[in-house]
Amino acid sequence: MKEHRKTKINKAVALSYKKGYNAPKVLAKGRGEVADNIVKIAEKSQVKIFKDENLVEELIKLDIYEEIPPSLYEAVANIIYFVYKLDREKEEQYAK
Repeated sequence: MKEHRKTKINKAVALSYKKGYNAPKVLAKGRGEVADNIVKIAEKSQVKIFKDENLVEELIKLDIYEEIPPSLYEAVANIIYFVYKLDREKEEQYAK
């Protein structure tokens, strides 16, 4: 008997937030190879990567350049705080 394994497909969503935006927007999204490329570009550009399988499922439903809905504000705010905290820690290490 053959064992059927559910293949996990990578998913990735890149968000952007700039002054003047009402909320962060979806900059890029994809599954499989496209997701892998989004991650590679982020790593090359030294963009912080935050993994949350539940959140990516919600974000990937949005269109490119669509603002995140209010229901995701708190989750995305936590990511922004996470990135901010990492940046601050890095700055403190260089200041020593």
